[in-house]
Amino acid sequence: FSDPFLNRRRANDFIQSDSRLRGIAQERIRERSKAPQEYQRELCEDYYPCEMYAFHHGYAAAYKHYFGRRRTK
Repeated sequence: FSDPFLNRRRANDFIQSDSRLRGIAQERIRERSKAPQEYQRELCEDYYPCEMYAFHHGYAAAYKHYFGRRRTK
């Protein structure tokens, strides 16, 4: 005869393993699709002058200053 109830340790192990797998899957999805702001920030962080400009003016302004569209005459 087996007990139909689990002790706390076994129940937590079972639930945590399921949530861990779900968390890993969610993280993989997030890695594939980055927000445009995150992509811009990473690009700016890789370019030293842009990063220094960002410390004073913010990443949005720095990205626009260094990588924004440039008009040609």
